[in-house]
Amino acid sequence: MARWLPRSTDLTRFCQKLSRVKTLEDDMMETSFNRCLSTIDLTLLGIGGMVGSGLYVLTGTVAKEIAGPAVIVSFIIAGFASLLAALCYAEFGARVPKTGSAYMFTYVSVGEIWAFLIGWNVLLEYMIGGAAVARAWSGYLDSIFNHKIKNFTETHVGAWQVPFLAHYPDFLAAAILLVATAFISFGAKVSSWLNHIFSAISMGIILFILIMGFVLAEPKNWSTQEGGFAPYGLSGIMAGTATCFYAFVGFDVIAASSEEARNPQRAVPRAIAFSLGLATGAYILVSVVLTLMVPWHSLDPDSALADAFYRRGYAWAGFLVAAGSICAMNTVLLSNLFSLPRIVYAMAEDGLFFQIFSRVHPRTQVPVVGIVVFGLLMALLALIFDLEALVQFLSIGTLLAYTFVAASIIVLRFQQQKADIPTLAAGGRPNPEPHEGPSSGELKEYESFSDKLQLVDRDKSKEQREPGQLKAVFEPYLEFLSDFYPGEVVTVAVVTLMVSAICLCSILVFGNTHLHLPTWSYSLLLILFSLGFLLSLLLIWAHEQQRSTQTFQIPLVPLSPALSIILNIYLMLKLSYMTWLRFAVWLLLGLLVYFGYGIWHSKENQRELQPQRVSARYVVFPTGSLEERVQPVQPSSQPTAGLPDTDTDDCKR
Repeated sequence: MARWLPRSTDLTRFCQKLSRVKTLEDDMMETSFNRCLSTIDLTLLGIGGMVGSGLYVLTGTVAKEIAGPAVIVSFIIAGFASLLAALCYAEFGARVPKTGSAYMFTYVSVGEIWAFLIGWNVLLEYMIGGAAVARAWSGYLDSIFNHKIKNFTETHVGAWQVPFLAHYPDFLAAAILLVATAFISFGAKVSSWLNHIFSAISMGIILFILIMGFVLAEPKNWSTQEGGFAPYGLSGIMAGTATCFYAFVGFDVIAASSEEARNPQRAVPRAIAFSLGLATGAYILVSVVLTLMVPWHSLDPDSALADAFYRRGYAWAGFLVAAGSICAMNTVLLSNLFSLPRIVYAMAEDGLFFQIFSRVHPRTQVPVVGIVVFGLLMALLALIFDLEALVQFLSIGTLLAYTFVAASIIVLRFQQQKADIPTLAAGGRPNPEPHEGPSSGELKEYESFSDKLQLVDRDKSKEQREPGQLKAVFEPYLEFLSDFYPGEVVTVAVVTLMVSAICLCSILVFGNTHLHLPTWSYSLLLILFSLGFLLSLLLIWAHEQQRSTQTFQIPLVPLSPALSIILNIYLMLKLSYMTWLRFAVWLLLGLLVYFGYGIWHSKENQRELQPQRVSARYVVFPTGSLEERVQPVQPSSQPTAGLPDTDTDDCKR
């Protein structure tokens, strides 16, 4: 019986396969895509992804049913919360200018299986999101014509009463998706210019709404006679924040487009900051004018802005609002269709998804197979499926991606800088000649038997410490942590932090309602898990970070990513149990794809199967002395490329 059980070495090797990280190229600017997008292009893509129909519908819904005029405060808090996630994306997009967004960021820092599951969830998120926007676009246009399109379809085609299917086939929604797919397949520049046109019209109409709204504003609509500024109190503001948070989920299109940016190290962080700032400003100002034009309790949740202008005697302005809403939905549609094939391409290029999706058209330089296939799938979803039950699924995929990207930032910051050797410039590989000499107090490393091989016994209190090592000031108190390999303690602390955050948020969400905990146990558990979260945070902070690089870095690490993690987990736990059930089913399907195809065809797996050449690593100190500090290492008979034989002989001596 025992011989059928897996050996410990087999389990270890299997776990290593699941947690292996992506090996980045020496020149990360090299790509088969066309690097043609500027900062303005990326900014407008981000604005198009965030300022959609939510500006015209969500503001009125939250103001009427959840927060009142205090929806303004809800948008401010939600914008700040989104900023925490956006800054994580900005740092990764600048440091790893490759397409794939959250999938790629997780792959280079956390591990393969987690990256695949993130990519798998983002894939469904974009498909459902694009199809849902297309149906909303169709419904909005149909309402302008008094539902004549719907009535004609039901009369001549028929209506269905089948679970999970729409009441009637939405040919208009499918058609707009097919047209958008055709434009996206022409290349990134065509997609960008199309987005420019719709964004310009949308922003022009928003500017009109703001000017007319402030002209028609009546401060008495915030008075106590109308219910006051915050009629639902703090709880209403926070509930509104949870809803408003999803208005900002479109900025990841910028990170997904980083492989097509001309200068991603500067363009990606700037575009994310500009687009998020402009989108937040638009949501706040529109909320201000909307609640000042008419009393908040009289708003029409389905068409608040158009109804507000109609009630103030400007019915003609409703047509402009409708045009703005349609243009805004077009930009969101383009954003979804632009991002999805690129994430699929990144997964296929790494071997984790079917190889056919990694093909790039030689002329348009876009993943045309992925664009066409997933454009058709989106059109099919919009044509026949009832998407209302699936729309909430979008939230959990987005929040999970945000959580893993934030955790990846912490892990990456406290890892040793393997990226010191490769550079982002074309052909950028630093010269490993030892006579150039490192700067004062720095070490210079060359290829080794293992990244974990420690060849130098140095005085830790005097030498500059590597990322992931315990800070010298804490060593007298935490000396037992000095024996771990740099970064290992931080990785364990990040896992502990996430577990503590899950437990803490579970108590906050379910403690009084579902678990019915008595007050003493509720308070005790809150204190214990809060302490676990804070101690994990302090333990991470007690280690050295990577030194500042030339690319953008999120400030206040690990605090900023940790706040993003706990906020995202809290919002995920607020979702319904049916959303979690559907999420679990989709995850199981993803695991079948991964273990049936991805784990075997992964490029990292192919790299492991290739015979490895072994060479020696040595460290050059500023003094240039090696004899007393380097352990003797026997290199292979064939010298490593780029490592002179004379240096290897010195190492032998």
